[in-house]
Amino acid sequence: MTAHNILKKLHFHRQTPKSDSYQSTPAASSDNNSMSYYPSGGLSQMSSQVYGYPDSSGQTQQMQSVPQAHLSEQPQQIAHLAGPQVPQAQVQPVQYIPQEQHVHAAIHGVPQQEQEAQKDLSSLLPQKSAVSKGKYSLTDFHIMRTLGTGSFGRVHLVRSVHNGRYYAIKVLKKQQVVKMKQVEHTNDERRMLKLVEHPFLIRMWGTFQDSKNLFMVMDYIEGGELFSLLRKSQRFPNPVAKFYAAEVVLALEYLHSHDIIYRDLKPENILLDRNGHIKITDFGFAKEVATVTWTLCGTPDYIAPEVITSKPYNKTVDWWSLGVLIFEMLAGYTPFYDTTPMKTYEKILSGKIHFPSFFHPDVVDLLSRLITADLSSRLGNLVNGPADIRNHPWFSEVVWTKLLAKDIETPYEPPITAGVGDSSLFDHYPEEQGDYGSMDEDPYAHLFEDF
Repeated sequence: MTAHNILKKLHFHRQTPKSDSYQSTPAASSDNNSMSYYPSGGLSQMSSQVYGYPDSSGQTQQMQSVPQAHLSEQPQQIAHLAGPQVPQAQVQPVQYIPQEQHVHAAIHGVPQQEQEAQKDLSSLLPQKSAVSKGKYSLTDFHIMRTLGTGSFGRVHLVRSVHNGRYYAIKVLKKQQVVKMKQVEHTNDERRMLKLVEHPFLIRMWGTFQDSKNLFMVMDYIEGGELFSLLRKSQRFPNPVAKFYAAEVVLALEYLHSHDIIYRDLKPENILLDRNGHIKITDFGFAKEVATVTWTLCGTPDYIAPEVITSKPYNKTVDWWSLGVLIFEMLAGYTPFYDTTPMKTYEKILSGKIHFPSFFHPDVVDLLSRLITADLSSRLGNLVNGPADIRNHPWFSEVVWTKLLAKDIETPYEPPITAGVGDSSLFDHYPEEQGDYGSMDEDPYAHLFEDF
């Protein structure tokens, strides 16, 4: 594959500056279905021990209630989804589902064969309704302001006209989605967001559409992006990086247990809730894959070498990205950073990592076993699966059951007022919603029937 074709299929290169220049450089927005959020404010207080201790306030994150639609439409479903009745995830680490590690060379490079194979495989996604349409419309919400923008549209802070609560609505322009050949990814994102349910994953309540736009109603996560906090702080102390990494591990383990590859892990796609726990957002590149896939996608700094070289790959690409994320949180820059995408790819394929001298030996060992091209030694891809990561010495302080239950004190609590639509941690953008609610002829209706 030529360099030109690689660049066309991937996100544009994120210009992540090194060391002391990291704080002042604006973040690059994500491509495709991604939306950018840029909260301000640094890591004002660091906890030296953030694992396994109850929250000092004795409180845990409360579930938001569902934005009420017209109750006559589906009253039983809406009553079932009401916030306090939404079941919490289990407090035990998810069971690892073994991955198929070997693929016959004959299927390499033939995506259509993969598609045919997938049709015969039963889904491991939660067995509940994947229907997301029919509950809401534009008239159910009052649009407050724009929280972020992307190449396909934008994310708005909205308020329900029924229950007065605040939510985020992601709006995608159909024409752009079709033009960028992201129809399948967009439909996959809707389906998976409707089915997944985990404390550290964003929650989608429903969808609707007009003749020009797709709308996805989600929880409003007031604390903004982890990337912005990292940019402000330059780099995180070891215990803080460990806290966020541990929550990411639990989220990825849950997705992988349901045969979902996330494929776009990076600080920009990790939000912080009002208490400082993570919420992974933007499932634009997530895919349900039981064995392997070939699709070339992701953000250059985080892409595993097997993706760059167009080899069949599986869930283990997310563990590579976890290693890159941990490195960036501790160092303030990614391990393969360079000024152009192609130089970054060359560094990734060379596999040479220069660890800063202040890195703890345990994290050097962990990263060396995550950021490795050798799939037979990459943690997360071995016989014990994600347990090898959770049981690594660097995570020895983590009490995983308490972490999953959010029964701990977070290292940073966003300085926001909860429940009032506080958007002070988000940058301001020019407002634009001119064609919302359009009833014109829709040439793309057949492509997005489930919205």
